[in-house]
Amino acid sequence: MSESSRDTAEGAGWGAEERGEYRALMPRQVEKVYWLNPKTLWAARNGVLASWFGDPTGGTRSRWVKQQEAAGAPTDKVIRRHTADRFSFMVLGDTGEGDDPQYAVVPGFLKTGQDTDFAVIASDVIYPVGTTADYGTKFFRPYQGYPAPIYAIPGNHDWYEDLYGFMRVFCEAAPPAPAPAPRRLSRAGLRSLLWHRPAEPDGQLVQEAQALRPDPAQQAVQPGPYWAIDAGRVRIIGIDTGLLGTIDAEQGRWLREVSKGPRPKILVTGSPLYVDGEHHPCPIEGGGTVDDIVRDPDHHYVAAIGGDIHNYQRYPVEVDGRTIQYVVSGGGGAFMHATHTIPRVSIANVTEKDFRCYPLRGDSLAFYSRLYGRRLRLRRFFTLTEAEAMAVIAERLGIPPTRTPGGPVRVTPRVRLVAGLLGAGRRPERASRFRLPVRKIYTRLFSPGSATYSPPFFKNFLRLDVTAEAIRLRCFAATGNLRQEVDPPVEDEVTIPLV
Repeated sequence: MSESSRDTAEGAGWGAEERGEYRALMPRQVEKVYWLNPKTLWAARNGVLASWFGDPTGGTRSRWVKQQEAAGAPTDKVIRRHTADRFSFMVLGDTGEGDDPQYAVVPGFLKTGQDTDFAVIASDVIYPVGTTADYGTKFFRPYQGYPAPIYAIPGNHDWYEDLYGFMRVFCEAAPPAPAPAPRRLSRAGLRSLLWHRPAEPDGQLVQEAQALRPDPAQQAVQPGPYWAIDAGRVRIIGIDTGLLGTIDAEQGRWLREVSKGPRPKILVTGSPLYVDGEHHPCPIEGGGTVDDIVRDPDHHYVAAIGGDIHNYQRYPVEVDGRTIQYVVSGGGGAFMHATHTIPRVSIANVTEKDFRCYPLRGDSLAFYSRLYGRRLRLRRFFTLTEAEAMAVIAERLGIPPTRTPGGPVRVTPRVRLVAGLLGAGRRPERASRFRLPVRKIYTRLFSPGSATYSPPFFKNFLRLDVTAEAIRLRCFAATGNLRQEVDPPVEDEVTIPLV
């Protein structure tokens, strides 16, 4: 097994001499996503409109679901796979930018996943707005070598075109009947005037893209944007959290029903329930939360895996004498969200001793220091070595360095200043009351677009191996360098008992 970022700086991808061979998989011309481009922001406006004028995705989702049921989809939305108790599957999150960071994941994903039974994409299959025309280069082409079916749940970016592309590709659905026109002077009417309308799916273009994954063993049609998969002894439940990270009452009723029974369950969601040291239980329209359902001992959930945030995090939370693994795994292809902004973890009895993340906070800080050193043309001031970044993170959080430097490291006033300017987390007792909103603004607004950096990319994917007794969950790294491409390192591993 190759070294990981917890072992050495080289295992993290720093100082690599050989870039990976993933670029051979990419199309000759790649249209990069520039997240601060006004054209991109305008196309992705529906999330803002939903927060201002009310979220219409519940009604749209209901129309999609009813149409699928009328076409013969099972009303319980359960996909029954006839597998033995022992099987394996992959999980990718937030994949579809279509450029280097996405394709850099592919060789390791294919190598690690060749013998698995299926894969699941957790959130944001296609960036920036889920357009049907983008599926060729951002879904079918990168995963054409994966030999098994791929299921998916949509993220907020897939909803920016009302799920037209997602439903066409994963559910073979035609566009639903339009919603009744709202009154012009109502909030819904104002929203409708500004709403980004989906492009009509190009059937021929979709067929050409589908030809990249033609093997019958690769095919799967799911019943809708939310579903359950019964495989072996386990039920995997995927929910659609729409534009704003909530679920509607209709889906909530289904989730409560499909969660019943003694079968061990794993939730896959576009909005993680624990992330960045915070609890986000995910409200259900009409009352209650998704996490209420997950925590109910009669439902027997053992894990909840969420996308949306572009890194890896794991919180083992004890609930009524058992442990539920809450995982963030959104590092499948989009730009990296910082981990160095995560404060010292102390939530739901999970401490720094139990918490895991990738990239390590020190690697995240070193990455961002180099990025902003280039961007601001202040390399000598901003750039931190990996050892300096590890040391200042340990100092600010009051924890031992996750990876021990080769020799003594002096944390200078400049290093401390750069760490503070880049939003590095602190101990809870030292964090000001302004710390939380500042960190959220930094993480969301100032994270880099994928066009602005080169390896190491710090991407990740999961492999879950299931037996009758336990689930072995492993987080693998993809850096864009050949060393990690040939032998993907394991960045985290946990065994989840089922009996």
